[in-house]
Amino acid sequence: MTGTTAIVTGANSGIGQATAHALAAAGARVVLAVRNAGKGKAAAAAIPGDTEVRELDLADLESVRSFAAGWDGPIDLLINNAGVSGPTLTRTADGFESKFGINHLGHFALTNLLLEHITGRVVTVASQAERYARLDLADLNWEHRPYQPSRAYNDSKLANLLFTAELQRRLTAAGSAVLAHAAHPGLVATDIYHHDGPRRPSDILWSIALRLLAQDARRGALPTLYAAVADIPANSFTGPDHLAHMRGAPELIGRSGPAQDTDLARRLWNLSEQFTGVGFPR
Repeated sequence: MTGTTAIVTGANSGIGQATAHALAAAGARVVLAVRNAGKGKAAAAAIPGDTEVRELDLADLESVRSFAAGWDGPIDLLINNAGVSGPTLTRTADGFESKFGINHLGHFALTNLLLEHITGRVVTVASQAERYARLDLADLNWEHRPYQPSRAYNDSKLANLLFTAELQRRLTAAGSAVLAHAAHPGLVATDIYHHDGPRRPSDILWSIALRLLAQDARRGALPTLYAAVADIPANSFTGPDHLAHMRGAPELIGRSGPAQDTDLARRLWNLSEQFTGVGFPR
């Protein structure tokens, strides 16, 4: 991958760092787009090859705009990897529910703002958790419903797949050669599952499952890397090939009916444009 440039969001730890490590080791220039520059620099120090750290807070659209405005030059790969989970309702700097705001809206805005520079692929890290989503377009920010943290996360992952599908539709219609893909890392032991505060019985069971079944971040990055470089169709969804796509080597996997709903994808896109003030470049 010598001569290529890749941006990886959330590259200071977990799957993001493993993805950045693999790309840099293959010769790519890798930009670690991270909220905490200090943690990003520490991660970059452990990565071989050509790396750069730039600040990006996906929970703040002003930070997203600043990152994009400061970019100059082609981007071969944009890896929308960063994501949050968590048991409580929190909001972004712009007032959005954090899982939806960071996992979807932040990457939605970033991708569209950088799209004029992108020459290769956009890979967004989604999840099979999308199969348990019930996206409520009338209350995406959980302002009227009792908050359900697991459903909010699932909804954000469905949004990732709908975003990927609609992005690819628009790219194709515009005659662009850029490809949009999504990747499901499987069950991976990373910090996204670590939460402060008292532990519930379900948390203990989940930690046992992680210890017994989860793969490490290096293996979890394989579906992302496969989506980034393999000869696969546009709008592909990649994931592990074993244990109900929870671990193993990467392959193309299916997605739920709602994730294939073109009307739902268009409606979510239109709402995302309204929320962020950012749209597909004309």
